[in-house]
Amino acid sequence: MSLFSIFYYLLSIIIYILAIPYLLYKSKNSKYKQAIPSKFFLRNNPKFKENGIWFHSCSMGETIAIKPLLEYYNKDANVSVITNTGYEQALKTTSNVRYLPFEIFLPFWINKQKVLVVMEAELWFMLFFIAKRRGAKTFLINARISDKSYKSYKRFSFLYKKIFENIDKVFAQSDIDKKRLEELGAKDVEVIGNIKLAQLPKVKNILEKPNTTLITAASTHENEEKLILSSYKKEHGKLVIVPRHPERFEKVDILIKEYIKNKNFTYHKYSEKNDFDSDIILVDKMGILNDIFSISDVVILGGAFEKIGGHNPIEPAYFGCKIISGKNIFNQKPLFECINNYYLIEDNQLSEYLDNIKNLKKPVLTKAGSIDPIIKEINVSR
Repeated sequence: MSLFSIFYYLLSIIIYILAIPYLLYKSKNSKYKQAIPSKFFLRNNPKFKENGIWFHSCSMGETIAIKPLLEYYNKDANVSVITNTGYEQALKTTSNVRYLPFEIFLPFWINKQKVLVVMEAELWFMLFFIAKRRGAKTFLINARISDKSYKSYKRFSFLYKKIFENIDKVFAQSDIDKKRLEELGAKDVEVIGNIKLAQLPKVKNILEKPNTTLITAASTHENEEKLILSSYKKEHGKLVIVPRHPERFEKVDILIKEYIKNKNFTYHKYSEKNDFDSDIILVDKMGILNDIFSISDVVILGGAFEKIGGHNPIEPAYFGCKIISGKNIFNQKPLFECINNYYLIEDNQLSEYLDNIKNLKKPVLTKAGSIDPIIKEINVSR
């Protein structure tokens, strides 16, 4: 081991010891009772089987993005994650899922893998250093350095130069990212676009668009329908409400019927009449949200006016829908970063934004990437 790696490891041990009381305290929280023991005490967190293809991502958005790669490599794919949401998402594709242990454990935890593929900004020194020394080819994919974080990266450029010494190839999102990554010491950088946009939505059924503005409240949760209804006016256009969970269809139906009493609104459920002729339509049917996005003008994304974490903005953005969301998008930040022009607002601003629909800008997706160059490189290295 180099002097730098020894110093880094000893510093990590000191940080770990100092953090133990806090970690024990946080592990009592039900949200962290699996993640913290797994990452920081190796509880129920065994090594992967040897000679697999190891993918590492942080949270839900990154794990969704690598799903086609996990499916392609099937049983050979091992997945490590950082967050609870990333863990739950990865389990939907494979059972070979682990929480990535804290760096002091990695020299004892990592065994020989054919390839290590790390998503975006998960630049852990010991992860690449040990994997490389155990014989793995190491790749960083979908790499980017935002304007906001660029100064921070440059401030610690000495550390990133050491990290990039152990990364064989980098797949960057853009030419700007390539330039910045090379400044930090990255070598063999190839621009392939943003792979989070490689899985673009498809329309199953062609629906007839009404001859007016169509506003879709998508994947709504408890309390959000009430907020949306109270902000909606007939002159805005037609309002389509699509609750996130089907078990809430009946409750939302009752809510809408109560709301329109003594008001000049027409209303129907989509299951009773497959059109958008009424002022307000409750879509009580699963699997057609992308079809509705394809004819919508504006989408109010649910899950962010309440503290749910938001929902995927890529689908409505792909269909050119103007996007309005609450600010609680903590589960979807990586996907929102793939879009220019969207509106994160407070609850009390929704009515104002609906009044101003015509002046809202349509979203623009960043360059969609392809996973083919990544697969080609992995196959060469196997």
